[in-house]
Amino acid sequence: MPSQEGLGWTFDTVAPLYARLRPGYVPALYEMLFQYNPIGEHSQVVEVGAGGGQATGPVLETGCTLTAVERGEQFSALLQEKFRTYPKFSVRTAKFEDAAFPRDTYDLVFSASAFHWVPEQVGYQKVYAMLRSGGAFARFANHPYRDKGNPDLSQALDHLYARYYYPFYHKPPAIIAEYTEQEATDRARIAERYGFTDIRYALFHRQRVFTAAEYLQQLGTYSDHIAMEESVRTPFFAGIEQAIRDHGGTITLYDTIDLQLARKP
Repeated sequence: MPSQEGLGWTFDTVAPLYARLRPGYVPALYEMLFQYNPIGEHSQVVEVGAGGGQATGPVLETGCTLTAVERGEQFSALLQEKFRTYPKFSVRTAKFEDAAFPRDTYDLVFSASAFHWVPEQVGYQKVYAMLRSGGAFARFANHPYRDKGNPDLSQALDHLYARYYYPFYHKPPAIIAEYTEQEATDRARIAERYGFTDIRYALFHRQRVFTAAEYLQQLGTYSDHIAMEESVRTPFFAGIEQAIRDHGGTITLYDTIDLQLARKP
């Protein structure tokens, strides 16, 4: 049984599915990011943990030079193909913490739903060193919360997680809670400990509706679900599919997207 720590490797095993199914980010997020830190054709940018490129395109469209750091070989190949028409795009296949970058060089370093895989102290100190004075670090992520409008379905899913998921990871059942503004504030303030200033954050919201089959595909891109043994995952996923079919046929995810911004003085 794997630990839930260090499951970043799992995403690369389902790279095409991840790239196709994982959602991007709302336009308002990029509007705030580029107002805070305008970038263009002369800007040098690094993306940490590019994955399937969900956040890469809108930044590349500014005309900047963008280097994506991605540990997965399949993801790296996918990114190179996906953004092959952008001559100022490149991929480095490595863990961010292991990759060497020049100091005081970059206008923007950003990470979308990936920076939590980087050890905090190593990650923030490295980003700070890479940025030029006045450059910015943008960290953002999507936090889905399952169908709060269908309590019977939520209860049925809780039972399935208590039966399969938590025993597999030898953990007690957890109370599922929606991502809060306090959590976003606390995450934003981390940057202060490493010398960043002009700290800002924002929350954005959306809803996504899935059929039972579509939802199972989504779950198949989650690291902790990928890592479950097949003998456990198969009845677990079958139970989830049946629960959704028994309670209306669809499930709604309520997404909270948080954006944290910080500047190197």
